[in-house]
Amino acid sequence: MKRHTSKTHRHARLSVLEVRVMSPRIAWFGFLRMLGKVTRLACLLALLGGIGWGVWRGIQHAFYQNPDFRLQVINLNPNPAIDELGVTAAAGIDLTANPSLFDLDVKEICAKLKSLPEIADATVERHLPGTLVVNVIPRAPKAWISCSAAGLSDTRQAGAMLVDHAGVAYPCPALQLEAAKLLPVIELPASAETPVTAGEKIHHPELDHCLLLLDAARAADPKAMQWIESIRQLNDWSLLLVTRQGTAATFTLGDHGRQIESLRAALDHAGEKGYDIATINLIPKYNIPITLREQPAAPRAIPVSLIKPADEDNKRRARDLGKLLNRN
Repeated sequence: MKRHTSKTHRHARLSVLEVRVMSPRIAWFGFLRMLGKVTRLACLLALLGGIGWGVWRGIQHAFYQNPDFRLQVINLNPNPAIDELGVTAAAGIDLTANPSLFDLDVKEICAKLKSLPEIADATVERHLPGTLVVNVIPRAPKAWISCSAAGLSDTRQAGAMLVDHAGVAYPCPALQLEAAKLLPVIELPASAETPVTAGEKIHHPELDHCLLLLDAARAADPKAMQWIESIRQLNDWSLLLVTRQGTAATFTLGDHGRQIESLRAALDHAGEKGYDIATINLIPKYNIPITLREQPAAPRAIPVSLIKPADEDNKRRARDLGKLLNRN
């Protein structure tokens, strides 16, 4: 007679067989095998860690702690904006700590130099064994900025505000004062909408008009920066230019080339005849209104004789203005 085994009975026999197979001896050997794998892995990690530590210590000894790679020289290009001590101060380099060249983050140093208002651009490089090469492009000043209502009344001194050829304002560095002290002053009105901020472009529309007149004067006479004292916008249609001799000349917002030639011709004629022009309105093309001082004032900087007419047309215009001066 064929025996039939129920499912419950077969499961019980399988469980007994599994328990018998998973004996303590077999489990112990399994544990030892697993422990061996973990030990080999730990040894490998320890070996790699030791190699990494050795490499790091070797790098520290060969580069960071090597006295040959200490910062020894800052090679800075000649410029009128910043010197070597200024570079260390701006970059936060502590020279007393005798830093390694590899401790210095050249990208960070470069960014700090570029953030200075008087610096237009900069590059910084390591040159082994111990030289930090720094090249800066300083801002080139075009004029002084005066805005008494905004606290910018002091000019022609270190720290006073200059504007460069891109219209960016920046405080005058002490090293640049000698070259900038003869530049004209542009007087601006205070404006909450367009403040004058160091390191930022000035957005005063008055500044644009004044700079156009300054450019026209420089194009007509390379020495114009020496005889122009100040420029400001009078109203919506005119500008006032004051010379170093105190002559107040009124200009329109355009047609500056013609008006500059008339001014130079009038000043030349006055210098030849011994007159001292107080005011001159250059807006009319003909019959230019001129007033004279009763007592000629002593020149403050550049003699009028240095201001020469550019061509024969200027000489002819000077003779015409001379007749007008004689009638006054």
